Amino acid sequence: MDYRTVLDIVDSTIRLSTPLLFAALAGLYSERSGIFDISLEGKMLIAAFASASVAAVTGSAFLGLLAGIVAATLFSLVHGLASITYRGNQIVSGVALNFIAAGLTIILGQNWFGQGGRTPTLFGAGRFTDIHLPGEAALANVPVIGPIYAQVISGQTLLVYVAFLMVPLTWWVLFRTRFGLRLRAVGENPAAVDTAGISVAFLRYRAVIICGILTGFAGTYLAVGQAAGFTRDMTAGKGYIALAALIFANWKPVPVMFACLLFGFLDAISIRVQGVELPVVGQISVQFVQALPYILTVVLLAGFVGKASPPRAGGVPYVKER
Repeated sequence: MDYRTVLDIVDSTIRLSTPLLFAALAGLYSERSGIFDISLEGKMLIAAFASASVAAVTGSAFLGLLAGIVAATLFSLVHGLASITYRGNQIVSGVALNFIAAGLTIILGQNWFGQGGRTPTLFGAGRFTDIHLPGEAALANVPVIGPIYAQVISGQTLLVYVAFLMVPLTWWVLFRTRFGLRLRAVGENPAAVDTAGISVAFLRYRAVIICGILTGFAGTYLAVGQAAGFTRDMTAGKGYIALAALIFANWKPVPVMFACLLFGFLDAISIRVQGVELPVVGQISVQFVQALPYILTVVLLAGFVGKASPPRAGGVPYVKER
């Protein structure tokens, strides 16, 4: 494997891990506040559809991004209403939102565009295109550093840079701000937070709104950044993989990034080894290769879910003592 191939795999890893990173960080905010969110998949899907639809009609990727964020945030508020205000079962609410998103995107897509649930193909300003950073051409021929800068760091879309900038920002918000301290506290001991005169419900609603915004970015990236339009069920379980990465990383921002990069790397490798002949095994099955990220999800959850330490009040509706 030559140096250029390695850089291509690294570049693919970054691109494929971006929607997972957005979604996992979204779940981090929600679950740190005590609201378990299995509906990451559904919110990504509705955001992908909304962003691609608006971008197709207006020709603006940024208006598509805004539409994706609004759609995912509305779904988050529904989850918050069911889980926080009405103290419903958070898992049931999340599963219901996933089903609603899967059906709604197909029905609306067919009615609006008549393409079997797909949106029209996006062109030009309707997509987020690659950004080439200053000095790319000048550094391209510099050994080691030049190709890394030109092929990996430069040439990514805006949303890729936003996703990786969100990691230190999330760390700072959670561990260096008053809001982050309260958010973590409400996920561990909401009664103590309530006793201090802080609204548990308000804190948790803010967390699910942030979750909606970030899943809006994730879905928009899939449809308007990585692809050129929406196709039915295009999330393909990425919301669940992001949830697995979140659990595997023990609800911490920096480990979440590395867990998402691991899944992205496996996805990138799976694309390249399809049809490859191995000396003993023979030709690798395409179906097996495509299943690798999901197999890893099961293996990681089976091996590490018992060692993870979720927020103690996670999944438990808070009832104010009178």
